[in-house]
Amino acid sequence: MPGLSVLIPVFNRNVTPLVYALQAQIKDWDGPVEILCLDDGSREVERLPNQQLSKLTGVCYEELPHNIGRAAIRNRLAHAARYEWLLLLDNDSLLPDSRFLARYAAARLQAPVLVGGTTYEHTAPSTAELTLRWLYGRLREARPAAVRQRAPHGQLTLNNMLVETKLFRQFGLDEQLTRYGHEDTKFGWLLRQAGIQVQHLDNPVLHDGLEPATMFLQKSHEAVRNLALLYRAEGLGSDTKLLKAALQLHRWGLSEAVRAAFKLRQTQVRRNLLSVRPSLRQLDALKLYWMLTELAE
Repeated sequence: MPGLSVLIPVFNRNVTPLVYALQAQIKDWDGPVEILCLDDGSREVERLPNQQLSKLTGVCYEELPHNIGRAAIRNRLAHAARYEWLLLLDNDSLLPDSRFLARYAAARLQAPVLVGGTTYEHTAPSTAELTLRWLYGRLREARPAAVRQRAPHGQLTLNNMLVETKLFRQFGLDEQLTRYGHEDTKFGWLLRQAGIQVQHLDNPVLHDGLEPATMFLQKSHEAVRNLALLYRAEGLGSDTKLLKAALQLHRWGLSEAVRAAFKLRQTQVRRNLLSVRPSLRQLDALKLYWMLTELAE
């Protein structure tokens, strides 16, 4: 059986539980397995517990002197990989059970790109600041494979993706997207244009790193900027719900009116999103405001 390289970009996170869990399942992949962890300029307090990973058999742990970004670090990890398959995992993931690698091994021949999905805890967090990220994950990200397969390339995520090494190296990730978000979106578009099959599986990892709402909103804003950049530079993204809505308002001549109306209630919207009962519809409205602002510049 071909070998597997597990790629984990690390940033301000203790990844030892994830690595130990993966090591316990290596036997379920009938071929050689390596685990590559590359720290992307984390704080020293987060680096220290991870440095013990370099002593483990089959694990390579290295540190970069400064942060190079989400796309660049994955490209670098893929370039260093020795084996025919890559398993991409975010550093805030946990394995759901002891059969995670076994399910990927059994499904390997279905397609050159397999996406396992993400799941979240069923119980809401006890603090308001974490509620928005948890609610968004539960309602927008934790989708079964059958739902994701309806738009396989559009639902592609880099976290928890098994992909042929030669394929990932061929297309790579756009390192010009230095802000957070949409590296995976462009990767999915490229695969669709090339006619590469993407198969979604019910093999989710557990998201284990809820961010405070203020940080999540900041990252969401960066993702909107990246999407606008892709649209302006390459004409990509017009099939996303957000850009569709923004472009439609522009064609109707309503962009400025909508922006002005939303600006009056922006404080109220942000207050809701930071509360214990945030509304995802309010988040959608805020993203639309951001996109209309980007397209107006």
